[in-house]
Order: sequence, then C-alpha cells, then structure tokens
Amino acid sequence: MAQKLDKVDVVVVGSGWAGGIIAAELAKAGRKVAVLERGKDQKRSDFIGVKDELRYSYRHEMMEKINGETITSRVSIDDVALPVRLLNEVNTGTGLGGGSMHWAGSVYRWRPYDFEIRSKTVERYGESKIPEGMTIQDWGITYDELEPYYAKWELMAGISGEPDPLGDNRSIDYPNPPMTASPAIKLFKEAAKELGLHPYQMASANMSQQYTNPDGETLNQCMFCAFCTMYGCDFGAKADPLQTVIPTAVKTGNCDIMTNALVRRVLHENGKATGVLFTDTKTGQEFELPADVVVLGAFTFSNNRLLLLSEIGKPYDPKTRTGVIGRNFTGQFNSTFLGATGFFEEKKFNYYLGAGGLGGALSDYDADQFDHSDLDFIHGGGIELRQYGDGAIKNNFVPNGTPTWGEEFKEKSLHYAYRTLTVWYSAAVMPWWHNYLSLDPTYTDEYGDPLIRVTNKLTEQDKNIAKFGIEKCTEIMEAMGADIIDQDELPDQFDHSYSGMHYIGGVTMGEDPEISAVNNYSQMWDMDNLFVVGGSSFPHFSSHHPTPTIAALAYRAAEGVEKFLTEGGQLVEPKKVNA
Repeated sequence: MAQKLDKVDVVVVGSGWAGGIIAAELAKAGRKVAVLERGKDQKRSDFIGVKDELRYSYRHEMMEKINGETITSRVSIDDVALPVRLLNEVNTGTGLGGGSMHWAGSVYRWRPYDFEIRSKTVERYGESKIPEGMTIQDWGITYDELEPYYAKWELMAGISGEPDPLGDNRSIDYPNPPMTASPAIKLFKEAAKELGLHPYQMASANMSQQYTNPDGETLNQCMFCAFCTMYGCDFGAKADPLQTVIPTAVKTGNCDIMTNALVRRVLHENGKATGVLFTDTKTGQEFELPADVVVLGAFTFSNNRLLLLSEIGKPYDPKTRTGVIGRNFTGQFNSTFLGATGFFEEKKFNYYLGAGGLGGALSDYDADQFDHSDLDFIHGGGIELRQYGDGAIKNNFVPNGTPTWGEEFKEKSLHYAYRTLTVWYSAAVMPWWHNYLSLDPTYTDEYGDPLIRVTNKLTEQDKNIAKFGIEKCTEIMEAMGADIIDQDELPDQFDHSYSGMHYIGGVTMGEDPEISAVNNYSQMWDMDNLFVVGGSSFPHFSSHHPTPTIAALAYRAAEGVEKFLTEGGQLVEPKKVNA
C-alpha cells in the first residue's frame, strides 16, 4: 500500500529546464514545491575530470537505461510495433537536471511564423498549400506574446550571442558577447556572404565570459574542452539546471527534491488532480504525494505516457482523427538533419577543440523567410556549421567509396582528420494524422505498465525539404572550396532511430480543445489544476533545437500556476478554430 506524504502546493515531475524553471519560480514566490526526478542525484563535482568518450558517447552514461523501460516503434498504424532495444537508438536523459544536463547549448528562438503557422500559410499561399493529412495548427500564442519569456530565460541562462541579421523583434541584447569564431566558422561565414546570404555567430549557452545571472548564480567561462553534447559540464560553463534554476529553487527553503522517484500516475478525482503516485526505484516502496497543483515537466514520451496511464484527456484515434493525447507527434529525426561534408586537401582545421554551441549559422532558408509558391513543401530549416569538437573515437570521416577497413582506410582517416567540415540543414518537421503516440497493447515496463508506442512515417514533405536543404548546404560547401563533397543520402523511410533526443507533441497547445490538450499557459483544458510543460506541448517541430522555446513556455507556465493558485479556474477562454 502506498505511503501518503504531506501535501504540497505544487508537485513537479521532472527536473530539466521545464521542471527546474517551474520549481525555481514558484519556490521564489513562496509556494511549497516538491520536485520528483526518476533518475539519480548528481552534482557538479560528479563531472570534474570526466572526459571519457567511450563511457558517455558510446555507453551513454547519462541516458536512461532501457532494460526496464523503453519505447516501441512502428511506421504505419497497421504495423506491429517492436521495442527499441539499443541505447544508441533511443536517447532520453535522466538524473537530476534531466536531459538539460547533457545538451549541446545551441540557442535559437523559433519564428513568429511557427506560432501562427496555419493561419500565416493560408494567408500567403491559400488553403491548398497545406497537404491533405498535415495537421498543422496555430499555437494560441504569438511570438510577441512569448518574447518576454524568451528574454527572461536568456538572461537567466547567460546566453552568448549576436542577433541574427534576419531575426525578429527582441526586447534585449544577449547578456554575453558571442563565442569566438574559429577558422572553420570564419570560412563558412565568408562563403555564405559570397553567395549573398546572411551568416552570423550562433547563440550559445556556453559562456563566452564569466557571468552572474539575475538569481545570483554564477556560470564560468567556456574552456572549449569539446565535451558538451552527451556530457555534463565540469567547469560550470554551460547553462544547465544544476548550475542555475535548481540551486535557486533549493536556496529558498521552499523546494524539496526527491531523486530515484518514478512517477507512475497522476491521481485525480472529480475532474481535479489530487497529487501523484510514485515508486522509489531503489526500495520499491510506493508513495502518494498530494498537491494542489500537478505539473508534468518530463520528456515528451513520459508526459504523454503519464496522461494515458492516468486516463486524463481523450486519447488520439487516427482512424477517426479525434482525440488529443498523443496527437501531432514529431521530432528532429536523423532523416531531417542532413547536409554536405567537404574534404580539403590544402586547408587544415583544429576540429578537436570546440563547444556544443560554437558555430556559424544562417536563416535565409528558415520558416517562411523565402517564397514557397513553387516549392513542394512548407516551412524550412536553419543552416549551420558547428564546431562541437570531434572526439577521436566517434569521428573518423573519409570520402564516400573508401573501404571501411584496411590500408586505404587508415591512410585516408589520418589524412582527413583535420581536413573535414560538415554543413547541415536542420529541417522543420510537420505533423500528420498518422504520426502519433499511444500505449502499446503488448509490451510493458518492469512494473507491468504499458510502454509508450511511437507511430511515425516519413512523408514526401519530409523528403522534399531535406533534399532542398542538402542542395543549399552543397552550394555553401562548394563556395568554401572543398575538393571533395559528399552529400547525405535521403532515407527511403523512417529507421526507428530516436538518437536525436528532440521529440515533441502529443499534449499540444492551442485555442481549441478539440485539437489541443493545453492552453497557452500549459494548463490542461480537461483538468485546470494540471499543467503539462515541455516539448510535448509543441504542435510541430520547427527548424532548430527546442530548448529555448521549452524554457520560455516554462516561465509562462510558472506564471500561470501562480495565477491559478491565486484565482483558480481556466486561465484562457477556449475557442473553436479550424482543425
């Protein structure tokens, strides 16, 4: 029998950027907050001196182990889904700070077009531009409404950057100057300018200088050690929850954090959430934690699964195309993250120095920045040359056609070790009626609960936008002077790999409860004291990484939770809009 704990004002599930921001803001406001993190406790000192590519990049030290729980995957709604069993094919973060601990640190605001994508597409091109079966929708919030929350996060996280020349309205400058451009990035920018494009130094959550944020938390200057993506930063030079919002929340004395706490149900009665049921994964003991407000701030898969297991909201049914929970699943798959790799004979680059957010970028082909009238896709993508810092094990580029072993392979591996650069196109991914999340009818986790099932099929939209991006990346690589250029190949169909870590949807935001699960405060239409925060609320995936938008919406959700605790009721009036 579950042991009942003392009631709190707010229980937050997950301790990444979404959950961490909620906890910090409400604890600062004097609310009693409990944060439940399924993974282990960890602190900054755990990462000091750990520069182990085999342990982190290949054995996935910071990722959730999938022997007790994973996802199942299929392409079509009539297929039988099978569990994903390889760690390199499903990466979801775990531990205090969540997936936000091992993120790279690249920072992009999404475009005004994104938040009103359906109405703006129809306004410019007409209804016929949207293909049959594509389920894009407006978010119920505009860029201008969200902009102050973007700004608040950038100040808190100490973002280093310079404005995009083709960017949108900003109320503040970035709090830190941009990262130093390396020779490779300079070459990219020069080539892009020669083509009439508008490159700039991408914004980064890696610090260009030491910085103290408005909450009094200090972040240190980046050392360009190159161990960002898949790693925790041992210098405290990458903005993450463990360096910022988590200590801010704890210092108030109003926030308790419980790790190894797997939330298995949202408890509810008479249309109200009453708390959560969780299991201590070390002891197996079950606990019931009552709360006035429940906030789900976990990863997309977990937020959707918890709602479905708790029987909250109407599950999406692809056959009738009704219901909302699980609808509009998308993400940044390998098939939408393609470009061109150049091999140079005369130029050499120290590509083993780097940082997760060190790079050059351009947005000329992003969103609706360019005319799509004669193109067979909508939206676009951002182009980058990123200097992550190549690991000696993971990166071993040779031109296409080179044998994968033997004398020629060794010779070319050594020759091109410092002579290889990649430019890629990060394409937006649109939602479709046949791509969704549901509970698997066959497979369960170690506690007997159904796994989350992913149904995802590549479409002509996906292939067409990727082909466009590869062509643009190739043009830039040619202008950079590469002697050999290898283009990424378009896949025939989805390969069941979820290694990109950026997956969204299923609890989508909008104005119409018929096609959305939460309003623009991330408050559930069906349960007003339940808020669902994170990428799960995004109706589609834009052209760049989702972290800043997750964070901005988390700040707005925190404001909404406080408003609800004071006033009660639905914070936004629902509307009926076109599906």
